[in-house]
Amino acid sequence: MDVVFQNLHFFFAGSLQTIKVTLVAVSLGILIGLFAGMGRLSPVKTVKILATCYIDFFRGTPLLVQIFIVYFGFPQLIDEGQIFLYTHFGIGSAMASTNIPPFVAAILAFSLNSGAYIGEIFRAGIQSIDKGQREAALSLGMTPRQAMFHVILPQAFRVVVPPLGNEFIAMLKDTSLLTTIGYIELTRQAQILDSTYFKPFPIFVSAAFFYLVMTLVISRLVDLLERRLGVHALHQD
Repeated sequence: MDVVFQNLHFFFAGSLQTIKVTLVAVSLGILIGLFAGMGRLSPVKTVKILATCYIDFFRGTPLLVQIFIVYFGFPQLIDEGQIFLYTHFGIGSAMASTNIPPFVAAILAFSLNSGAYIGEIFRAGIQSIDKGQREAALSLGMTPRQAMFHVILPQAFRVVVPPLGNEFIAMLKDTSLLTTIGYIELTRQAQILDSTYFKPFPIFVSAAFFYLVMTLVISRLVDLLERRLGVHALHQD
């Protein structure tokens, strides 16, 4: 285990990157998911169809493929678009060579993926609120939008806290997929150390331990938040 203790700072650095990607991606995913979930419930057919297509695509395809689409596919689309503009309108460059930094690709892919799952979480949370709440808000003179943001969503948020915590934990573990595009998070740090010391068992077991600690801490924080919001009492009611 000497190799592990001698390189603990690398494990901590990788863990920090793992948490950073997860925190940013899930935060953006909550914003995306909120509107996607509301879009699924929209009376406007076009909005509902677009929200459904987005959610179905990102929930129905592997996250690894989505990462590849963003990291390898988007630059090609950008390059071809620049070449098209240069060829037909003289704008841009005929020798375009676009690269997306691994961190940007990670945030984009993970946010879109997380937003799809969180969209379904919010949809279920909104639908779990009694319809009488909305009718009461409208009878008090609120607009449908005011009723949604001031009455329905605050109650729905209490319901969605546990699944949001599970989504955060799942996303944290999925960051290990970023090794495929060279982003140096915890798993990638372990691979680099293994390629240097050729001691895979202690190195990867230690990486697993760091993941375990992070997920346990997050689970406890979610439990604490549930108690503060009275989620358990809400379920019992």
